[in-house]
Amino acid sequence: MTAVSASTQAFLDMLAAERGAAANTLAAYNRDLAGAEEAVGDLAKASRAQIGKLAAAWSALAPSTVARKSSALRQYFGFAVDEGWREDDPSGALPNPRTSRPLPKVLSHDHVETLMERAELEAQSGKPASIRQLVLLEMLYGSGLRATELVSLPLSAVPRDAPLITVTGKGGAARMVPVSDRARSAMEEWLKVRPGEPTSKFLFPSRGGKHLSRVRLFQLLKELAARAGLDPTGISPHVLRHAFATHLLEGGADLRVLQTLLGHADIATTQIYTHVDAARLVSLVNARHPLANR
Repeated sequence: MTAVSASTQAFLDMLAAERGAAANTLAAYNRDLAGAEEAVGDLAKASRAQIGKLAAAWSALAPSTVARKSSALRQYFGFAVDEGWREDDPSGALPNPRTSRPLPKVLSHDHVETLMERAELEAQSGKPASIRQLVLLEMLYGSGLRATELVSLPLSAVPRDAPLITVTGKGGAARMVPVSDRARSAMEEWLKVRPGEPTSKFLFPSRGGKHLSRVRLFQLLKELAARAGLDPTGISPHVLRHAFATHLLEGGADLRVLQTLLGHADIATTQIYTHVDAARLVSLVNARHPLANR
């Protein structure tokens, strides 16, 4: 990671030790804070006027990027005040752009069915790669896993009796997610033909003792979509995760349950799906509210 001041490094160490921040998260904070220090010097000593000049330095950046950088600095300054390194918190001088969170892309039920039918047809060949493809698809859409969570699943995570699987999500947080009968059946077939060294600890092993990469997972899905006659640009692990969430919500799932299944730390992150499924929610109010029949 880029070299930063001692105080900034202490903040990064706190994120790792106390908040369990993942390596990618720490790297992102490091880049944003190091960039700010290049512009204004040691953040623990920078004046409010110096911090205010960052708005001009970031003027060419996208609003979402500026918002992320400002958030990192606000957290740092709060930590610096708590530690007694600063008497003031200059966060008020940071730019606060308005960003609109885009609605997630969602596959229709028909498109998911088309994708599934193609994967099932190819799995009938008995080829290990085709069976693995079906398992990956079933777990993405049937359990709502993130790409990294899926490809890094250890072999020990395979469910024995209970229809649940333990997943390690962002920040090392573990959660239990359900595994459908369809996914379990496909997984049983995969374990019969699973290649790789017997000692490999991953469910989806790759060369050199590693696991299937996220990049390869993206490629496999887009190739499958093309063979199924769907637009590959609209298919990704994240799109299937969104489809899992939206289709569950359409079926009447509780938002808190959905939050648990998706591994969201904040319910506000899960609430974006209420916008995707707004029509169903309006219909629900009209049909179930006590005044609906008056």
